Amino acid sequence: MRIDIITCLPRLLESPFNDSIMKRAQEKGHVTVKIHDLRDHTTDPHRTTDDYAFGGGAGMVMMIEPIDRCISSLQKERTYDEVIYMSPDGKTFTQSMANQLSLSKNLILLCGHYKGVDERVRQHLITLEISIGDYVISGGELAAAVVSDALIRLIPGVISDESSALTDSFQDGLVAPEVYTRPSDYKGWKVPEILLSGNQAKIEDWRHENALERTKNRRPGLLEAGND
Repeated sequence: MRIDIITCLPRLLESPFNDSIMKRAQEKGHVTVKIHDLRDHTTDPHRTTDDYAFGGGAGMVMMIEPIDRCISSLQKERTYDEVIYMSPDGKTFTQSMANQLSLSKNLILLCGHYKGVDERVRQHLITLEISIGDYVISGGELAAAVVSDALIRLIPGVISDESSALTDSFQDGLVAPEVYTRPSDYKGWKVPEILLSGNQAKIEDWRHENALERTKNRRPGLLEAGND
């Protein structure tokens, strides 16, 4: 997989892709992540990427020309499965969406900033808009890192124990069951006996029931959605 991220603040993305799983995934050749500075695609001598909105109003708007130049230059080199805009009013990002996008070969992620992008970018250049939640952050960079992490960890070989990703929360429409480790008795706080039994079939039954109960208590909307 290749992920090209377009941003006017590339330094915000240095840390997320240079440590832990995402760093190892790139070193092993499972994914290529390229960060593109939008300011490199403007003809303005001051490398400006934003301007005032027509009609007035507070805040600046990312201009269409440098975005179009950057996306067009990338599309001349390869075909992209999706050109994604990170936007607070996009489709809410879910595990199901992550599973689907993880099968992609090439993706572009455009990071919004200021008051957003010229609407013509969304109308003519973008194929999918994604939101990581119903709140607003300063820019799309952190959102792009979140989406990238969710996709990359699903690529075969990225996580040494591939079954781990398949048992994460939301993969089966439920939150994950409780987990414990040693010591089995700490300050009188004990691990459920079934997990120490060695009976794997009964352990799996317990885990499913526990996940179901936790979902009912913590995220009942997931069960309602599954019944739609």
